[in-house]
Amino acid sequence: MYQIEVNGENASPVYKFLKAGRWMIFEDDIQWNFAKFLVDKNGKVVDRYYPTTSPLTIEGNIKKLLEIS
Repeated sequence: MYQIEVNGENASPVYKFLKAGRWMIFEDDIQWNFAKFLVDKNGKVVDRYYPTTSPLTIEGNIKKLLEIS
């Protein structure tokens, strides 16, 4: 099993990108597994959700990005 760092100086570039967020507002550390990031079709981070957030809770946001009503 391969593990990468998600926080700190040696964090993986993908997590640095995700935590930077849309307006550089998500820079805080990931506190627990299963943090969720919503990314649009252009690769821009739209939102970040707590690990306890149910996927059904963000269904509307996902549909909006997919332009599904």
